[in-house]
Amino acid sequence: MGKTSKQRGVLSRNPKHPALSFVCFNDSMDQERINARAVLGAIVALSATAISFLLWLLYVHQAATQFAGRWIFLPALNAFLNGLSAVALCVGLYFIKHENRQAHRTSMLLAFGFSSLFLISYIVNHALHGDTYFPGQGAVRAVYISILASHIFLSVVALPLVLTTFFFSLSGRFGMHRRIARFTFPIWLYVSITGVIVFAFLKVYAY
Repeated sequence: MGKTSKQRGVLSRNPKHPALSFVCFNDSMDQERINARAVLGAIVALSATAISFLLWLLYVHQAATQFAGRWIFLPALNAFLNGLSAVALCVGLYFIKHENRQAHRTSMLLAFGFSSLFLISYIVNHALHGDTYFPGQGAVRAVYISILASHIFLSVVALPLVLTTFFFSLSGRFGMHRRIARFTFPIWLYVSITGVIVFAFLKVYAY
């Protein structure tokens, strides 16, 4: 990629061969489009695989009874990691508003790291313990189900959005990065915050 960009820059300033410069420039642009399509296709495939696995884990997999009393700290760890992700996201927003791009990138990478650790912990917890039944009734249950449903749905939406937003940033396509981040950020933040809220509901009513 670096060699192509350098070659494109040299040729485009060569007045003796304008046609050659134009062809090389177009070839480079076509290659970039192909690379972007390949990466975005991989993101879609990876997201679909991960979501399918999570749906299987949630609605098909049956947890073994021998793990019922083990690793009971995992739900609290999940909430803690979600909280850290939310904080890192807000800090990242603050930095980009103040045009501190390096600190913004660091904050967003931390948010991604916390969310990735959460996903691992979440998978382990559900594999070992399965779902936790919420015993609350009436209005409380309706509120809980609404928050949980929106949390799960937007988690599915957030995964490919987050990966795509990071791809555009790390590949230097900052225009596309900013446009997609306007949707990614609030969805990602909502998922992180509601993850903590769901744990709080379960802590009060189910544990």
